[in-house]
Amino acid sequence: MKNSQLQFFDDHPPAADIKTEVLAGLAKPQKTLPAKYFYDERGSQLFEAITTLPEYYLTRTEIRLLKQYGGDIAERVGKGAVLMEYGSGASTKIRLMLEALRPDCYVPMDISRDFLIASSQRLLDDYPWLSIYAGCVDYSQPVELPRSLEQASNKLAFFPGSSMGNFMPEEAQAFLRRVRATIGDDGRFLLGVDLDKDEAILHAAYNDAQGVTAQFNKNVLRHLNRMLSASFDESLFEHQALVNKSQSRVEMHLVSKVDQMVHIAGTTVVLRKGESLHTENSYKYRVESLQWMARQAGFELETYWTDDNQYFALVMLKAV
Repeated sequence: MKNSQLQFFDDHPPAADIKTEVLAGLAKPQKTLPAKYFYDERGSQLFEAITTLPEYYLTRTEIRLLKQYGGDIAERVGKGAVLMEYGSGASTKIRLMLEALRPDCYVPMDISRDFLIASSQRLLDDYPWLSIYAGCVDYSQPVELPRSLEQASNKLAFFPGSSMGNFMPEEAQAFLRRVRATIGDDGRFLLGVDLDKDEAILHAAYNDAQGVTAQFNKNVLRHLNRMLSASFDESLFEHQALVNKSQSRVEMHLVSKVDQMVHIAGTTVVLRKGESLHTENSYKYRVESLQWMARQAGFELETYWTDDNQYFALVMLKAV
């Protein structure tokens, strides 16, 4: 598995599949856009900016946990690991993991090809001992690994930042099953989980005073314009984030300011003033519910670490 060069594999969906998925969402009574299309290079940069905002407690809390418990994580995983990150980054979190684990190979997987390559190259520059096998993939779908990775043992999947909360409950369950199949019988899954908490804290985190989250939300329109020759005008939409306590989630929407028509790859979509495009869910979990989900997917909850406020948890799942 050792290789000093950056290698690359591509399992990204073709444009025709993206068009079908987007139009299917826009045909629903509550129109939706897939959250994964926030992430082109600009979207990834905006999200990195969100993680530094004073209202956004998630990243700084998770980083503190990784710093505090990195040694415990490394001791459980052991030497010679293949570290697979769902949603790659060159940020503090993955660097803490690399330094704690010193894995044989790092496998970043992300839907944004440009961001993936740039972040992988920065890590390779900073960690010349590291082997990187980067995958441009849509991890909301089954991922086909190259044979050399598929056969590797001692895989640790890493999914930080509470990103699993973007999936609907049935999608999250299916994702856990896919991760279990990918890491094999001796693998582990380290999962960042945003815990259920006071509504005011959640509202502030997704409606930041600087408006960076609003820019990030609108970036899905800019990205789809480029990918599908769409005609979204982001100035005609308003960012809205609301807490849905009955569903234990924060919802992000883009609300149309006017009656308008949008053209997408030859199809016209009509939007009325006040109608919203539902762009993202962010589910908040309790450890007990996550433990039940893990069991259904072939994992046991080995251990978890949380902060004093119990805002966030790092959860270690072990294949069984």
